[in-house]
Amino acid sequence: MTAHRHSATSPTPRVVIVGGGAGGLELAARLGRRHGPQAVTLIDSLPYHIWKPSLHEVAAGTLDIHQEGLSYLVLAHICHFSFILGPMLDIDRERKVLKIGAIAGPGNRELIPPREVPYDILVMAIGSKANFFGTPGAQEHAVTLDNVEAAEAFRLQILEAMLRVDQAKATDPEARLHLVIVGGGATGVELAVELREASHVVSAYSLSAFNPRLDLAITLIEGAPRILAALPERISKAAQDRLESLDIRVETGCAVASVTEDHVTTRDGRRFHADMCLWAAGISAPDLLQKLELPLHRNGQVMVDEQLRTPDPDIYAMGDCAAAPWTEGRLVPARAQAAHQQASYLARQLGARLKGEAPEDKPYVYEDHGSLVSLGQDAGVGSLMGKLTGRGLFLSGMLARMMYMSLHLMHHRAILGVSRTASLALARLLVRRTHSRVKLH
Repeated sequence: MTAHRHSATSPTPRVVIVGGGAGGLELAARLGRRHGPQAVTLIDSLPYHIWKPSLHEVAAGTLDIHQEGLSYLVLAHICHFSFILGPMLDIDRERKVLKIGAIAGPGNRELIPPREVPYDILVMAIGSKANFFGTPGAQEHAVTLDNVEAAEAFRLQILEAMLRVDQAKATDPEARLHLVIVGGGATGVELAVELREASHVVSAYSLSAFNPRLDLAITLIEGAPRILAALPERISKAAQDRLESLDIRVETGCAVASVTEDHVTTRDGRRFHADMCLWAAGISAPDLLQKLELPLHRNGQVMVDEQLRTPDPDIYAMGDCAAAPWTEGRLVPARAQAAHQQASYLARQLGARLKGEAPEDKPYVYEDHGSLVSLGQDAGVGSLMGKLTGRGLFLSGMLARMMYMSLHLMHHRAILGVSRTASLALARLLVRRTHSRVKLH
């Protein structure tokens, strides 16, 4: 499936971007609008785009991927880039060719055969995956929110588990669903709250015997002394207060030693019953990056310089899969705002190369604008960094939630423009007025 195929004889340099996440898609849109589909190609293994920070909503069922996903083919037409559907399997750096896997249809019938895609400039933007840190049993028994498919699979799994508990109540009044979330970062915290709120909606619609407060027992385990350890302590405390007000058990300073089919065991010997375990304790880069045969950071990210270049002058990396230098020996954090900034930076750098000009020698500098965490449909917490005062502005409640929602709209605006984003936001508001707030099928 391809939109706007470029001509093999075109003298225009070809920028190929692998990964249509927040950064990769924004870069493709910015370059495509200026240089056209002959020069810019985006490759992704899925036909549609979901903003990764909203995957916890997909997992809880409060965001429907079939309604909210943006088709790459439509985006390619609007933003004037080429799109190729398929997984990247390998790379031939000597020939400057990517090997793209086949696309299968119903009955595993091959719809599109394997292909080779040439490039002049390659940008790796393939995101990240869960890091199990070698914890015994974690990879086998825990689920993750690495991508849309994993989030959707978790949604269906927890819906089925809630239904089983509801039916079991007839013979076993003590039946419970025990969910353990490992990792007290933004993903774990947001998912815990979203699931608690979603369970109330699900029980009201279809589970007459299911008590969402009592029958869905959520435990959040964090190895650091506090949840949201990377954020200011005030934010951590506000988030923990919110979790505890929703009867979500929070265990900090609690490192996981092993995961089994029905238990999570910590290094201090405690055991937590887990009908389901979700792992959100850290990230590492996808194994695909090893095929580049370029220097990698210890967590598998591609090492890049201050201009996001690898030692291969025609290969760049951005977003979660890139180990980009920041300050005091630290790396740029894996956040959506970093991917957004890097897309803007690379659009200028690669735009110059597409015009046959030398890119400016200005390095990419990450600017931390603060962090916002969603704590449900009517609450949030976070801080905005003050450029003038050098101090952060603490936000909480509905204002923080509205600011959090605005980040998603800003991402859409970078891709679709102001008018289309406004139309999309209005359409989604109207749809939510006539549909269940939680996807039940």
